Amino acid sequence: MKVLVINAGSSSLKFTMFRMTHERMLAKGIVERIGLDKPLLRYTRYDGRTLCETVDVKSHDEALRIVCRKLVDDEVGVMASLAEVEAIGHRVVHGGEQFTESTLVTPEVKDIIRECIPLAPLHNPANLGGIEACERVFPGVPNVAVFDTAFHQTMPPESYLFAIPLEFYTEHQVRRYGFHGTSHKYVAHATADFLGKPYDSLRMITCHLGNGSSITAVDRGRVFETSMGMTPLMGLVMGTRCGDIDPGVVLHLAAQGRTLAEVDTLLNKKSGLLGLAGVGSSDMRDVLEAAAGANEQAEQAVRIFVHRLVFYIGAYYTLMGGADAVVFTAGIGENSDEIRARVIRRLAPLGCFLDEEKNRASGKAAIVSTPNSSLMAVAMPTNEELMIGRDTVRIMQP
Repeated sequence: MKVLVINAGSSSLKFTMFRMTHERMLAKGIVERIGLDKPLLRYTRYDGRTLCETVDVKSHDEALRIVCRKLVDDEVGVMASLAEVEAIGHRVVHGGEQFTESTLVTPEVKDIIRECIPLAPLHNPANLGGIEACERVFPGVPNVAVFDTAFHQTMPPESYLFAIPLEFYTEHQVRRYGFHGTSHKYVAHATADFLGKPYDSLRMITCHLGNGSSITAVDRGRVFETSMGMTPLMGLVMGTRCGDIDPGVVLHLAAQGRTLAEVDTLLNKKSGLLGLAGVGSSDMRDVLEAAAGANEQAEQAVRIFVHRLVFYIGAYYTLMGGADAVVFTAGIGENSDEIRARVIRRLAPLGCFLDEEKNRASGKAAIVSTPNSSLMAVAMPTNEELMIGRDTVRIMQP
C-alpha cells in the first residue's frame, strides 16, 4: 500500500511518500514559503538523490500539484501514476476531546477540526487546508487525520484538569491536552520493540527534546501525564518557548503596559534557550558550543534546561510508582550525548547510571545506561511521518 503523508503549515507543505508494505520511504521533502517571495521545493528520493529549486506557488493546492509532478517525474519520480496513491495521512495538531484515535476524514470530522481552531489557531487552519487541498488534487482518495493530541487522551482528570473554576473546562474546554503525541506514541512502541518487551507491560518516560520539547509518562500503554498543556507553551524549557512560568508573570508584564500580543511573542518566540543563553540562537548545539567556550550565561541556560527535565522525570517516576525506561528522542534527545549525559548523571537516585561509551553513539537506537541500572536510559530516533503512515494503514485496513 502506498501512502502519502502530509504535514501542512501556514506557508509550507511537508510530504513523505511511503510504500507501507515494507515501511519504505520512497520520497520526501517540503515546499516552503507558499504565497511568499521565492517559494522553494526541497525533494529527496529513497536513493539519496536530491533537488532544490525555486517554484511559483501561491496556495497549498499549487504546492501539492508541484509535489505530485515530482513524484511521477521520469527522472526523479517514484511512481508511474498518481493512481498508485491509495490513502493520504495528515498531521492535525488539535483534535480536542473528540478524538482519542486517528480517524477517516469525513465532513463531520472537518467540522470538528474547525471547532478546534480556537485551541490551535496557528496550526489547525493550515492542517485543514492541507486536507482540503488533497481532496481537490486526489478526488476519491481517502484521507486520514492523525491528531497530535489523541495519544494523550487517556490521561485521568487529575492529570488534565487545571485548578480553576470547573466551568472553564465544561463550557470552554480549558484543560491540558498535550502535544507531540504522534512522536511519543511512535517512540514508546519502538522502545518496547527494541527491548523485546510487550508494550503494555512497560512504564516509560519519553522525552521529546527539540526546538519544541515535551515529556510524557506512558504507563503500560496509556498516557498518565504529559508536560505540555492547553497550548504547547507549558512544560520544559524549549528553543524559544519559556515552558512553565508563574501565571502572575503575565499579569505583571501586562500591568507594565505590554499588550497581549507582545507577551505572546515574548513567551513563545523570545524565551527559552534563545532568551536565556544570550548567544543569538535557540539551537542547543550553538548553546553547548558557547558553554564549552566558558560562556557562563550559555552554561546556565543548559543547566536550567537539564534541571527542568530532571524535575519532570523524577515527578513522573514517582507518579507511576517507578519506571522501566527513560527514553530520549527528537533532535536533542537523539543526537546530543552531552545533554543525555548531564541528565542521566542526575538520575542515580532512581537507579539509572550512565554508560559513557554507549552514550557516544548518537542518532540510532541504543541503551545508554549501564547493565546494572534498574531504570534504563534509551536513545530512540523518532519518525512521526512513519507513525502517521502506520495509523493511516490501520484505519484503512481495520
